[in-house]
Amino acid sequence: MRQLGWIGGLGPGATVHYYRELVKAGAGEALMVHADMAHALGHVTRGDRIGLADYFARLIERLARGGAEVAAISAITPHICIRELEKISPLPLVNIVAVTGEEIRKRGYRQVALFGTRFVVESRMFGMLEGVEVVVPEQSAAIHENYMRLVEGESGEARRALVEIARELRVDAIVLAGTDLNLVFDESTAGFPCLDAAQAHVLAIVKELQAVSGDVTTMLPN
Repeated sequence: MRQLGWIGGLGPGATVHYYRELVKAGAGEALMVHADMAHALGHVTRGDRIGLADYFARLIERLARGGAEVAAISAITPHICIRELEKISPLPLVNIVAVTGEEIRKRGYRQVALFGTRFVVESRMFGMLEGVEVVVPEQSAAIHENYMRLVEGESGEARRALVEIARELRVDAIVLAGTDLNLVFDESTAGFPCLDAAQAHVLAIVKELQAVSGDVTTMLPN
């Protein structure tokens, strides 16, 4: 099995969740570098994709020097720079956006809405979900606000507000497109049809780690 190098710290709850799920899924040995969340989100809010990609590439270089062979980022919003990062990353990346699109198509969903930050929701996951109709809810500001409350640890009222919004939407499923959503939702108990992007990502990471070195899987975009 190849060794994972992953960028955490872009939401403490999500980082812990990924660690637990990777262990449960049998990810083997792994290295993690803790990113500066404020620094990364500064690039996001400025729309500085190149600067963010450069920052992540430097972190991935540190992981590669430690022996990592495959890289991943345990957050969705920072994937805004994934196209730029794939061009300069020292390691192959398991891209959560590509993984999510693959899982949506596999399940036969034709129309979905996203829950996560405003950057993810209003950009339809950066316009990278090919072949899928993504509805931008009129409640996108409320979705962002309640998602950020989850990130900050205010789970009760935020969860109730998101459930209410989800039940109002007329789509095939809600994509849980914010990794901190895993702290309060899972697919079996959410109370509405949903796809857990982080869980799909974890499984894709493990699949890639188990691939023979040099193989290219469907989870890694060309």
